[in-house]
Amino acid sequence: MVTIGLLVGLATTSAHATAPFNPAFIVSDDSFFNYQAMSATEVQDFLEQQLCVSRDSAPCLADFRQTTGDRTRSGPGQCDGYTGAADERASRIIWKVAQSCRINPAVLLVLLQKEQSLVTRPSLAGYQKATGYACPDSADCNAKYLGFVNQVYMAGWQLREYTQHPNAWRYRIGKTKVQYHPKLECGSSVVNIRNQATADLYNYTPYQPNADTIAHPHGPATSCSTYGNLNFSSIWRQWFGDPLAVRFPDWFPGCLNFVGGQDCPAPSVPAFG
Repeated sequence: MVTIGLLVGLATTSAHATAPFNPAFIVSDDSFFNYQAMSATEVQDFLEQQLCVSRDSAPCLADFRQTTGDRTRSGPGQCDGYTGAADERASRIIWKVAQSCRINPAVLLVLLQKEQSLVTRPSLAGYQKATGYACPDSADCNAKYLGFVNQVYMAGWQLREYTQHPNAWRYRIGKTKVQYHPKLECGSSVVNIRNQATADLYNYTPYQPNADTIAHPHGPATSCSTYGNLNFSSIWRQWFGDPLAVRFPDWFPGCLNFVGGQDCPAPSVPAFG
């Protein structure tokens, strides 16, 4: 789940990418958890609009299909499970997982690009470890979680888990020491994490870019460069605009702003009649 140097040089040259990277506030809760931001059709349209050149015989995501199985809800507040179907498009898998786990489909699209360049440079191996779930730096990926639908669903599940049980994980809102690289000698600094979505990103990829990496987002990489969370921000800006954008004004109820990743609760009785 760590992107150290895979996407060096991917950062966009568009105006969106010129905004400074803020390690304390990478993406707003509203942007991150708005699972209604894209329909399945809009996800498919997005994929069809991207310039995709496969690295081997792998299909582009716009053309990828997989038969999926059922998954049950794992507990209160967790993802709502998954109803499998034959020959599902990647876009529908992404959208269904986003609805089940209540995160923006854009998060999964950016994650697929950040981890394996699947949107623009797919590969057969990349589909197997699509979101980097259970793929630590220090060991091989856990074979139990390989495969596109496994990777996408488990990434969504893990992000929801961080959100539902924030105090059970290392990175949470508030001041936390964040390393620049897996190597301790590369150092760290205290980051005052401002929101749950940013904490989720650090729990998934537990490094921040150092000053040299931020200054040279296209590389060359140094021995202490990590690009994961910097690339998440850059890719989001290129594709979807400002990751800190908030759809609703502050005076709306907190649940409409997805504060802490929580949506408005479903009504206990029908609204009408």
